[in-house]
Amino acid sequence: MNSYSNINFSVLGGGGEVGANCFELSFNGSRILLDCGTHPKKEGKECLPAFDLLRQPPDAYLITHGHIDHCGAIPVLCKHFPGVNGYGTLPTRYIVDRMLHNSVVVMELLARERNIYDYPLFDHEDVDYAMRFFGARIFNQSFRPIDNANVNVTFLNAGHVLGGASILIEIDSHRLFYTGDISTTRQLLMGGCAFPKDISKVDTLIIESTQGATCDAKKLSYEEEADRLADHMRNVLDRGGTVLLPSFALGRTQEMINIVLQLQEIGSIPFTPIYTVGLGRAVYEIYDKFSDYLHPEAYLRPLSRTHRLGNIWNKDFVEGLLHRPSVIIATSGMMMENTPSAMLAQAMVKHSHHGIFFVGYLDPDTLGYKLLHASPGDAFQFELDRDPVELRLTDIDQFHFSAHASRSELQKVIQDLSPQQIIYVHGDPDALSWMQENSGSGVRSFVPDTGDTISLGS
Repeated sequence: MNSYSNINFSVLGGGGEVGANCFELSFNGSRILLDCGTHPKKEGKECLPAFDLLRQPPDAYLITHGHIDHCGAIPVLCKHFPGVNGYGTLPTRYIVDRMLHNSVVVMELLARERNIYDYPLFDHEDVDYAMRFFGARIFNQSFRPIDNANVNVTFLNAGHVLGGASILIEIDSHRLFYTGDISTTRQLLMGGCAFPKDISKVDTLIIESTQGATCDAKKLSYEEEADRLADHMRNVLDRGGTVLLPSFALGRTQEMINIVLQLQEIGSIPFTPIYTVGLGRAVYEIYDKFSDYLHPEAYLRPLSRTHRLGNIWNKDFVEGLLHRPSVIIATSGMMMENTPSAMLAQAMVKHSHHGIFFVGYLDPDTLGYKLLHASPGDAFQFELDRDPVELRLTDIDQFHFSAHASRSELQKVIQDLSPQQIIYVHGDPDALSWMQENSGSGVRSFVPDTGDTISLGS
């Protein structure tokens, strides 16, 4: 490998954990940030990347996709460094705009409910300002994000969510590939990632490690997992219960709406009302606008086939809703306290005939993970400043519709790209350790923490 001692990779966030993803590439006097997210488990200024580690203003930033842990700090960055240009795909630009405006609303609510004096970290005007400098680029077309700098960037379909991209960065003759969040297998709406053959070898690979600690030897296919979910849902609905599917607003909600509707169409579950709530519905409309970015064989059902959920903070409304069999798809996917899925679960767990089925990744520190591993009689606080609720519900399970590549699929990406050095990010400590220990011989590998800098030269 050639020596590039003037190319450095620094971690501002997302090192050794999942959240606040933000990495700096510095080279030949120029600086590019890869993603700019907030941390979902931290509050106030603690959720931001360590912008104080930036010695100079970035010349540009690149966003892989619209999940908040990858884009949520953009307005703060743009307040620190006015006029800095950002780039993502066209669907990502629309999604980021919508997600950031929703973040303002959420932060204003948290400021009142939890007395978090740092919130909001930015307002709607800050979002509008940042989006003025956020440019859209298409897949597989190289562009230069910095004038007068010998760096070329190409967005490649990551298969994760609508518009999600992996990023190929060519600095002089050094080829660096940042996967972002990546899925190699087809979901119902999204096809797997599509890497052109001409990037079969890279010098440096920066790869996510979300599923690194999970053995996938007995992993079911997407279709088999849908059939397993249908069996559980049918049992709940047939006994008059309600099914709650906590789902991420971007990606998982859109997939689950179409999976549930498909299961109804083929007779796997009965026709009962399907309710959706909040941000997931708004993002669904962006999926419809950019449906040409979905898998060519994907059928995006009309959102009108679902019902908009009412005021789930009204306990009488929720109790009335739960008297009839239905399917509710609600954020947050990990059931953070005070979110729609938590408010619904608070009423559901008092009874034994309902079902709560998680359909995505659960961080061990979240309410959703703890509820999944609970026993009857355990008590949980679903709403801040409220008494805990005793668990009577036993039909709680997890189904694996992950939009992240499995660890064997990640290993296949490494094999196909043949990197000479690998940087593992976006994973829990166990996942990162497993990935590094199984990197293979003859490969330099790193698991950096926030604040670390790695020289990409030999």
